[in-house]
Amino acid sequence: MKEILKDLNKAFENKVRLGIMSALVVNDYLDFNTLKELLDVTDGNLASHLKSLENSKYIIFKKEFLDRKPNTKYAATNEGKDAFVKHIKAIEQLLK
Repeated sequence: MKEILKDLNKAFENKVRLGIMSALVVNDYLDFNTLKELLDVTDGNLASHLKSLENSKYIIFKKEFLDRKPNTKYAATNEGKDAFVKHIKAIEQLLK
């Protein structure tokens, strides 16, 4: 049991961060508004969770302009994908 618990990652304990990573692992990238709509969260709530994942080096972002409007795209890093998969596998093991 201890072996399984060590693979749980505190970065993904929050449901918003879990949702962000779930969405980014299966997509190449998603923009801020898409994530906001998908997760049904406020701008500030999403921004704080994105910043937390960014500080952990689990996601990266790219800012660009589309029709003179700012657009920020987010993607999971390889490190983030690996950590997330490890976390999900630990959850699956706990459920068995």
